[in-house]
Amino acid sequence: MQDLTSRQWSAPVSTSGSAPRQRREPLPPLRLTRRGRIVLIGIPLVILAAILLSLAGFLNAPAKAADSAADLSLTPTVSVTVQAGQSLWAIASTVAPERDPRDVIADIAQLNNLSAGGVVPGQQLFVPTR
Repeated sequence: MQDLTSRQWSAPVSTSGSAPRQRREPLPPLRLTRRGRIVLIGIPLVILAAILLSLAGFLNAPAKAADSAADLSLTPTVSVTVQAGQSLWAIASTVAPERDPRDVIADIAQLNNLSAGGVVPGQQLFVPTR
């Protein structure tokens, strides 16, 4: 004879291989506090405002190359090979003595995608001639 307490606590065995179905009670209604409502509504509004401001800044950006391809102009350049002991300052002073060397160095860095101001001997640089 089996003990009734062991039968009550044992899991039902299913021969078909599927788990027994249990009834689920309906969940109680969601109750939000004032802080919860602020979070639930406020965070999406802040994210939406940030997206709108970034799009507005992107769409109203004043940077524009030209209205048409005919308005584009090429910057005249020459190719210079850096010699031993030469710096960007020396190259800028040699190429455009009438201009401020800092402006010429900025143009050289932009034309050659230089992130730092250092150059190495033998390096080829495009230098503006205007």
